[in-house]
Amino acid sequence: MFSRRVHTYYIYIITNKAKSVFYTGVTNNIKKRLIEHAENITTNNKTFASKYNVGFLLYYEKFNWIQESIAREKEIKGWRREKKIALIKTINPDLDFLNSMFE
Repeated sequence: MFSRRVHTYYIYIITNKAKSVFYTGVTNNIKKRLIEHAENITTNNKTFASKYNVGFLLYYEKFNWIQESIAREKEIKGWRREKKIALIKTINPDLDFLNSMFE
């Protein structure tokens, strides 16, 4: 008998301190990914995260299937800034940084 292991994937939107730029990504370990973004800011000048100092979590969604999370990431990446802000405000009306939820 085979057991089905439940997987968890996240799409997330991070920003810089000024909230002037958004980065949308997908991961199976949001805590680890936020740490990686923070490390890239200080050690690697070639990534989007380091160039724009993004590492502050504003929004996330959970999925059980990687295909769903990738499709959602692509959908959100195609949106204009105003639509992304409206989405973020559905769970985070004050645009607070949510990193502490995953520490």
